[in-house]
Amino acid sequence: MRQEDQERILTELRSRLVRDIGQSADKGTTRVDEVLADSIYHELRRLKDEHDRKTREREMEFWRGIQKRMRRASDRAQLDLVGEVASHYSREIAGYFDMRVYRAVTRAGEPLLAMLLNAMSPKRLVQSFPHLPTLEGTLTVQGETAHLRRLHELGTVILVPTHVSNMDSIIVGYAVWKMGLPPFLYGAGLNLFSNPILGYFMRNLGAYTVDRRKTDPLYKQVLKEYATLTLEHEYDNIFFPGGTRCRSGAIERKLKLGLLGTGISAYVNNLKRGKAQPKVFVVPATLSYQLVLEAETLIDDFLKEVGKSRYIITDDEFSKPQRVLDFAKQLFNLDSRIFFTVGRGLDPFGNPVDDDGESLDPRGRRVDTSRYVMLNGQPAEHEQRDAEYTREVGNKLVESYLEDNVVQCTNVTARAILTLMRRQNPGMDLVRLIRAGGKVEDVELLAVYREVERLLMELRGLAGRGGVRLGPVVDHGTAEDVVADGLRHFAIYHTEAAATRRGDRIFPTDRALLFYYQNRLEGYRLEREEGIKPALAPDHKSLYRGAA
Repeated sequence: MRQEDQERILTELRSRLVRDIGQSADKGTTRVDEVLADSIYHELRRLKDEHDRKTREREMEFWRGIQKRMRRASDRAQLDLVGEVASHYSREIAGYFDMRVYRAVTRAGEPLLAMLLNAMSPKRLVQSFPHLPTLEGTLTVQGETAHLRRLHELGTVILVPTHVSNMDSIIVGYAVWKMGLPPFLYGAGLNLFSNPILGYFMRNLGAYTVDRRKTDPLYKQVLKEYATLTLEHEYDNIFFPGGTRCRSGAIERKLKLGLLGTGISAYVNNLKRGKAQPKVFVVPATLSYQLVLEAETLIDDFLKEVGKSRYIITDDEFSKPQRVLDFAKQLFNLDSRIFFTVGRGLDPFGNPVDDDGESLDPRGRRVDTSRYVMLNGQPAEHEQRDAEYTREVGNKLVESYLEDNVVQCTNVTARAILTLMRRQNPGMDLVRLIRAGGKVEDVELLAVYREVERLLMELRGLAGRGGVRLGPVVDHGTAEDVVADGLRHFAIYHTEAAATRRGDRIFPTDRALLFYYQNRLEGYRLEREEGIKPALAPDHKSLYRGAA
């Protein structure tokens, strides 16, 4: 972001927040002193658990200063204090993105990032010089890439990927650059910067900071307004509507729509200002991995239902640089691919858009979306109406994610093994089966082949109808090929392999990991042919009731 734009955005943000809270106070729906008191309460409580002493002391001084001044402040002075708090939050959020640094990173970035993801040894680097590695063999960018580039020319884009791993931020930022697009802004949790190497790339590929430990409603309001203003200033954004990484490993079905609603807000404000290109587009993207760096921690968190009490995982595999390098090295050695699939764009109301950026109704006719936001002949926001539009966008995104998910050998192999385990232990609670194992646990290799063959028939038929995408081996290989590739991947990175072959039998050596990787196939109704119940509830946030 250009420095002059950042200053303009931060100034406008403060002005808007003060105006909105002042108007709400005039209507009697909000009290300014209560807004400030809430902020002070939430922040002082949070700071009790702040480990960095200098940060804690600096923040405590700020908030105690606000608290002291608030007690004797007039109504106008209290609004000024709201402005100070908004500026305090917004400057923390805005970060230190520098276009000059971005250009330097991207010029050297491909070989540097490739070496990072491929974990090249010094010896291999010397042997291959001057031919530096590329990401061509690791990352596949596919789908509606030309459509995305066209929408970028016609308006402002909100790119909304699935969220699988903390690696996503780097992969998406790199994919955007690879498609020839300027840097997209995106919010990244402060915990993601704990890895100094990857944190450096994130800061200089467009990240701004989001502190999910902050529960102050005013902070969330500042964050949303910041995103809205960046869209109005024609900065494309990346939002992860799943919120945090999906703990179960499944495709997200229940999305957090708060930031998505900024698309309508930005569009309305653009119309009010009479901008030549007021349109905002929402473009889905699906990330698909053969292996997931943090799978062990994520599925353990899901199974313990710790997500309710431990919203942010700060000590997972991503925070350990050596685990990241080990993970990347193994992917490179197995010629494994990460797929980044771009879907068709939508307008902020859930309508598909064509390559000219025009919105289409269900019959394919172009519609004037400015009519959607008119109140008394003027463009205006309306909370209830706009929330309904945003829910429709969320529904369309889920459909796109399912269709553009690339099924990998690890997913199919895990699904087949876990399905056989569930059949061999009928009536057994799924969590108990995963945690303790069943009376009959290992499965015949031939039975796995037969189950994989059945799955391949189902999945290939679904792919032929546009309902899913398939990785190369899943698309063209035999059942033996898929199982061999799946087991090979399971064996190379995780602390313990998800499954191990011994002679003509397969043993599930980490049943939780099998559950994690098979969950990527939840939502495709494969259980109809498997004769079992779904593993996950329809929202993919919890277990299916009565799953056995």
